[in-house]
Amino acid sequence: MTRDPRYDVLFEPVQIGPVTAKNRFYQVPHCNGGGYRDPSAAAEMRRIKSEGGWGVIFTEQTEMHHSSEITPFIELRLWDDQDIPMLAKMSDKMHTHDALAGIQLAYSGINGPNLYTREVPLGPTALPILTFTSDPVQARAMTRRDIQDLRRWYRNAARRAKRAGFDLICLYGAHGFGVIQHFLSRATNQRSDEYGGSLENRSRLMRELIEEVKDEVGDSCGVTVRLSLDELSGEHGFSNTELRDVIEMNAEVPDLWDLAHGSWENCSGASRFKPEAAQENLVRGIKSLTSKPVVGVGRFTSPDTMVRQINSGVLDFIGAARPSIADPFIPNKIDEGRVEDIRECIGCNICISGDMTMSISRCTQNPTFMEEWRKGWHPEKIQAKGDSESVLVVGAGPAGLEAATALGARGYTVALAEAGTELGGRVAKECQLPGLAAWGRVRDYREFQIQKMPNVDVYFDSFLSAGDVMEFGFQNIAIATGATWRKDGVARYHLHPITVEQSMPVFTPDDIMAGNCPKGKVVIYDDDHYYMGGVIAELMVSNGCTVSLVTPSAYVSDWTHNTLEQAFIQKKLIELGVDILVTRAVTRVGCDHVEIECTYSGQNQQISADAVVLITSRVGNDSLWRDMLACESEWHGAGIKSVKVIGDAQAPAPIAWATYAGHRFARELDEPDIGDDLPFRREVSALASD
Repeated sequence: MTRDPRYDVLFEPVQIGPVTAKNRFYQVPHCNGGGYRDPSAAAEMRRIKSEGGWGVIFTEQTEMHHSSEITPFIELRLWDDQDIPMLAKMSDKMHTHDALAGIQLAYSGINGPNLYTREVPLGPTALPILTFTSDPVQARAMTRRDIQDLRRWYRNAARRAKRAGFDLICLYGAHGFGVIQHFLSRATNQRSDEYGGSLENRSRLMRELIEEVKDEVGDSCGVTVRLSLDELSGEHGFSNTELRDVIEMNAEVPDLWDLAHGSWENCSGASRFKPEAAQENLVRGIKSLTSKPVVGVGRFTSPDTMVRQINSGVLDFIGAARPSIADPFIPNKIDEGRVEDIRECIGCNICISGDMTMSISRCTQNPTFMEEWRKGWHPEKIQAKGDSESVLVVGAGPAGLEAATALGARGYTVALAEAGTELGGRVAKECQLPGLAAWGRVRDYREFQIQKMPNVDVYFDSFLSAGDVMEFGFQNIAIATGATWRKDGVARYHLHPITVEQSMPVFTPDDIMAGNCPKGKVVIYDDDHYYMGGVIAELMVSNGCTVSLVTPSAYVSDWTHNTLEQAFIQKKLIELGVDILVTRAVTRVGCDHVEIECTYSGQNQQISADAVVLITSRVGNDSLWRDMLACESEWHGAGIKSVKVIGDAQAPAPIAWATYAGHRFARELDEPDIGDDLPFRREVSALASD
C-alpha cells in the first residue's frame, strides 16, 4: 500500500534553526512515570517513537537545576554531569531512525516545592508554591542576582544537553509549570523592577534565556520555547492576546514557537470535555506573526485533521503526546497507506495517571506502553506462537478482544466466544454514556484487526458452561467474562453489605446501561470515585431526574484528579443542578429515603428518594473459571493444557488494566515458566562508595 497523496504535506521536511526535521510529526514533551527512576524504560519507549516515524521526539520535562524540583513527581533531571549518560542513552535511542532528539528544560519556580533537595524555592514574587498537593511551602522572590544565577544555570544545562546529544532544546514556559510563564503572567509576577509591570518587562527573562542559550548551543541545536496559549485565570492571567503580543515582539528570537493551553488540565483535557483540535482557535493566526515554525497540540488522531492544520496555515508541525502513546507508529501507518490500522487515542487520560500517581504509565489502547524495555514488548511486533495450536477466549470485552487480537497475530487458531450479540463488553455499553463515545475505539480497533485474521473466528450468543469448554478440544482457555456492579453497597467505606429495603428501587450502572433507568428523585451513591458516578449523574439529569450525588470523598469522582478531569466533572454537575453531598456515606436505604452519615463526625441525616443508584464496586464473573478448576483432573483427557482467568473477571479495574491483562496472556502463552523471577526488568541504583 502507498501513501494517499492528500497526506504528502505531512511528510515535508521543516527546518528548526540549524537542524531539519524529516517530517511534520512532532512528539511534544510528555510524562511517562519513568523519569530518573526508570531511564532505560523511558529511553526505549522514545526509541519506539523513532521507529514509528516521528520527525521530532522530546523527553518529558527535565529539571535543569537542583534548586527547583517537583518531588514527589518523577521526571528527568539534568542537575550536573552525572545525569548526562542517562540522557545521552535517551538521545541515542531517539536518533535510531533519524528523528531529531529534543529535551525540555524546566525550572519550576513557584511550582517546585523542593521536597527532596530542601532548597528554598525561587519565583518572580514571594507566593505559595502552586502544586497539585498544596504543599505548605512558599517561594522567595528572586533578586537580580538570583536571575543572573538562573540565566547561568540555563546556559550550563544547555551545554550539558548538547553534550548528551540533543538536537533541540525547549525552554518550558507552559501549563503553569515553568518559571518563564510565572514571569510572563501578572498573576504570579508582581514585581516593580525591569522584570515586572509591562509585558515587555515581563517577557524580558524569556528573551534573555532564549538568546543566551542560543549563544551557547545555537550553532548545532535548535532552541524552542513552549508557552501557554491562555491561562484562563481572570484579568491578571496571561491571556491569548498577550501571548500574541509576546510573539510579535519576539517573533524571530526562538527557532520555533511551541504552544499549549495554559493549564495542564485544559491542554490535556479528556475527550469527555475536549474534542480533537480543541486549541485551534487559540492558535489560529499566530503563524502570521512570525517566520519561525509553530507547533501546537490537540489530541490529533485523524490525518485529515492534521492536514487541515497545515494547509489552513494554523500549524507547521502536528504536535502530539497522547496519540503518540496510543500508537507510536502513526506516521508510518499514514505513510504506508494504513490509516485504518491507527490505534487511535481515546482521550481517557489513564496515561497521565501514571505521572500523577508516581508510577509507570499505562495506555488503554496500547498495552505495550512503558513495557518496551521492561518486558521487551513491541507495539507492532509479537513473537510467533509456541507449542500449542489453539486457544478459546471466552468473553469479547476489552481483555478478551485484546487477547484474541494478539493471539491471532502470534499465529494461534483462536475462537472468541461471546455470550451476547456484539463485541466490546463493558466498552460497548460505556461508550453510549455521555461524553464517552471515543471509548468505543477500544472495540473498533480490535474488531478491525480480527476481521483481517483468517485464524480468528468469532461466535456470538455463546454462553458456555464448563462442560461445553471441556468438549470443544481447545488446548488453552482464556476466561475474560467481565464483572458485574454490586447492588449491596460494598466498596471502600462499607466492607459489608448495607441494609436495603426491598420496596426501594435500586439500580446499578449495569441496569442503567441496559436501559433500565430510574425516575423522579434519584440518589446516586458513589463509592467508586472514578468517572462512572459523574457520568451517571449527568445521564440522570438529561432523563429528567432530580439528582443528589452522595460520596464519602471530599470531591466528586475523586480519583479523576489523576486524569485531570475532576474539576470539569464537578463543575458540570453543579451547572446541571445536581445536589452534591461530599464526605457523606449512605448507611441505609429505606423504603422512601436514604440515610447518610458524615464520614468525619458520624452525624446522620435522611434524604427522600424515589430510587437509588449504587456505584460502589464490582464482582468478577468468574463462575466459569471456578467450575473449570473444579474439574481440573479432567483437563488432560480433554486435551486442555491451561485455563486462565483474566481482566475484570479476575479482578475488576479500569479498562487499561483489562487490555493489559489480555495482551499479557497472549504474550506469555507457551513461554517458559519463570518461577519466582520478576516478570519485568528494572534498574537498581548502584551504592555510592563511602
